[in-house]
Amino acid sequence: MITMQQNMRWYGPHDGIRLRDIRQCGVTGVVTALHQIPVGEVWSVDDIQERQRMIVEEGMEWTVVESLPVHEDIKRQGGDYQQYISNYKKSLEHLAECGLKVVAYNFMPILDWVRTDHAFVNPDGTKALLFDEIAFIFFDVFLLKRRGAESDYSKDKVEEASEYGKTLSKDQKDQLFKNVLLGLPGSDESFTPEKILELLDAYKGIDDQTLRSNLVHFLSEVAPVAERVGIKLAIHPDDPPFSVLGLPRVVSTEEDLAQILSEVPVNANGLCYCTGSLGAHPDNNLSRIIDTHGDRIHFLHLRNVKREDGKRFRESEHLYGDNPMEEIIEKLLLLMDKNGAALPMRPDHGFLHSLEGAEKYPGYSLIGRLKGLAEIRGVELGLAHKLKI
Repeated sequence: MITMQQNMRWYGPHDGIRLRDIRQCGVTGVVTALHQIPVGEVWSVDDIQERQRMIVEEGMEWTVVESLPVHEDIKRQGGDYQQYISNYKKSLEHLAECGLKVVAYNFMPILDWVRTDHAFVNPDGTKALLFDEIAFIFFDVFLLKRRGAESDYSKDKVEEASEYGKTLSKDQKDQLFKNVLLGLPGSDESFTPEKILELLDAYKGIDDQTLRSNLVHFLSEVAPVAERVGIKLAIHPDDPPFSVLGLPRVVSTEEDLAQILSEVPVNANGLCYCTGSLGAHPDNNLSRIIDTHGDRIHFLHLRNVKREDGKRFRESEHLYGDNPMEEIIEKLLLLMDKNGAALPMRPDHGFLHSLEGAEKYPGYSLIGRLKGLAEIRGVELGLAHKLKI
């Protein structure tokens, strides 16, 4: 019986959740990255091996790199982007030398992910992540004051956002600003509206077509290297899977995925199949993605979402939401059985339970992820027995 390779994400030595805590969840694999190395610099063999040593000493292995980040110059194809691509290749070679097999990354401009509320309170008192378009419009138009932002939204929605803003205190407005920018790499820094607007200016004139072309250029250079050294690249879908701050998006829909995979047709160029990010787009058929691109799925993020009116969604329990998780897990089991190999998986995000109090990384509390892992394990084992595989 081939089941998914179970992992937990760890942010490194400064993570409030320790490796020992993760080991006690029953997993044998850790998903992590060298967050201390500035984006664009080469990851050395010594640094990679030091991280491996920490994990092995706790009885686990480093199974997936998440993420080896892509420098903004590569996304914009400006500045020293060719040097950064060269550095990326060297890092891949060093990771392969150390035995790593899967590298996740994303191609989202500036913001890696966006939520407007990191502490949405569920009926049982647990807290979840939520994206609300109206709150985001208020941030964009009235707090950030991005030039031309109003033209990206309907007049009715801008008026609704304005009224929404009138209900917020100064502290609530400050919290909204911080919430949105938490997905900005290096967001422990104090980012001012002026700094964010400066970053956005660097993307003027770059539309979806240009960003897609830049992604294909990047992949045409790095994917052959990954193929040669035995590494699978897994691109993470856009989160959320639609434009924010007027920025282009090219990994949001089934059509986007098909184009990325067909433009660079080597197996190393593959997907991080994130049911949460893909599931936030109502037009994506998650089961069909497995049917169509199963052999190019290299890494799994399993979680669920509940879509509400318009572009508003909240992260729900792992098994209950708009994503058909039982059907998805069954298809993944059949895919792994056909290929004769387990796919690495981690339970992506989870509710914050009151026992844990505040934590640094929203969505990455231990109890919530452990609950999700246990639920996914149960469904997986039950289906495996039913399918007799």
